[in-house]
Amino acid sequence: QVHLVESGGGLVQTGGSLRLSCAGSGSISRFTVMSWYRQAPGKQRELVATRTIGGSTNYADSVKGRFTISRDNAKNTVFLQMNSLKPEDTAVYYCYALVFNDNYWGQGTQVTVSS
Repeated sequence: QVHLVESGGGLVQTGGSLRLSCAGSGSISRFTVMSWYRQAPGKQRELVATRTIGGSTNYADSVKGRFTISRDNAKNTVFLQMNSLKPEDTAVYYCYALVFNDNYWGQGTQVTVSS
């Protein structure tokens, strides 16, 4: 069984920064894909950033140049560095992991950007 626990959310002003962390149980080096999703009120969950086990990354157009996904296998943690935050980035952010053919989700962490 895999567990993912997010942290690092909070309230920040427009233009500010936050770093989200996702701690995974077990060795995340076997996690084929790790991603961050977000869901704003009344909207569908959307992919924010993905990092594969090979190191490839992909970002939503809305966050390119502002967000960076990284992973530290030694600490079993994936990070999402968010800079130049905008009010439209306000959402619950979820960590996702693909382990072989199984999907795992964290419980989510709230990010609120005030204007």
